[in-house]
Amino acid sequence: MSTMRAVLIKDDEGPIENLYIGETEKPVPKEDQVLVKVVAFGLNRMDLLQREGKYPPPPGTSTILGGEFSGRVEYLGPRVTKWSTGDEVFGLCGGGAYAEYIAAHQDLLIRKPSHLSWEEAAGIPVNFITAQQAVLLYGELKKGDNVLVHAGASGVGIAAIQMARSFGAKSVTATASTKEKLDFLLSIPSGATDVANYKTEDFSKTVKNATGGKGVDVVVDFVGRTHWEKNIESLSVDGRMIILAMLSGSVVPTVDLGPILRKHLKIQGSTLRSRSLEYQSNLINSAPFQEVVSNITGREGEGPVRIYIHKVYPWTEIQKAHKEMSENKNITCTLGTCDPRDISIEFTGCYCSYSVLPDSGPLLQ
Repeated sequence: MSTMRAVLIKDDEGPIENLYIGETEKPVPKEDQVLVKVVAFGLNRMDLLQREGKYPPPPGTSTILGGEFSGRVEYLGPRVTKWSTGDEVFGLCGGGAYAEYIAAHQDLLIRKPSHLSWEEAAGIPVNFITAQQAVLLYGELKKGDNVLVHAGASGVGIAAIQMARSFGAKSVTATASTKEKLDFLLSIPSGATDVANYKTEDFSKTVKNATGGKGVDVVVDFVGRTHWEKNIESLSVDGRMIILAMLSGSVVPTVDLGPILRKHLKIQGSTLRSRSLEYQSNLINSAPFQEVVSNITGREGEGPVRIYIHKVYPWTEIQKAHKEMSENKNITCTLGTCDPRDISIEFTGCYCSYSVLPDSGPLLQ
């Protein structure tokens, strides 16, 4: 049996201290799969939940953490027609990215643009595909619409803000918890037009001021219970709300259905990781996502949409990376990079992307 190194979890779940780098079985690609030598992987909020035993991976997928990555195609499984050995790619997976190798379906890979770094490419899949389904697929964004994005400084939040602006939104109001995050969202190209600190302000009033009293056409929410009433208040007639997470809780004690009826509201829940291969592949191959990939640049580029990396760690500090994300200290997302000599982790948002590179260190067992 061939082995590889990966970030593993002692006892399969538990606190941050249970994370370590160890040996595990190297995956063998099945039909329609390719073996990718991972260079970088993203760290997302769902990784923290999975580590704690609160968000198991979809049936049949790897139990190793990680839902996005970049790397080089090393070996082709049976019936693979889209890729060749040596191709530089990034992609989406149900799990398995926190490792030296991953067996990925050929339909969930995207060719890496040469102007993007490995870390930048690895921060795209979860953040921008999730944002696409929220803003464009279910949000049904039209040119001139007004949009409200919660968790605005997260990886998905920043992607959603930029996509809304790039596809014609008139205004994008974003919420976050600190002045530093709000200032960042206002400062970036294609960033938020208006912001609110949800801890100290009534964001529904900010929305009404930004839209001349009309309200927003689209709400992208990750928060749930504490934002429910103000979200309904913020929506315009025929507004659409997309719920992607429930960070404050899933139970709203009392709900007035009247505004939903009177304003003809549409409320849609959605996840990405548990979706079918066909659903995920359709999103990746859709014209809007391909347009984003064609035009996206790094922080210093001039693209209408950009990927922002917050910080880089060695993968021997994966515990520190998880701790920083759990404390919401990052802006944008975080990534990890894997290399036979060393692994690094980086941040690109409140929902972070880290880049991690494998090397020896205190976490090795």
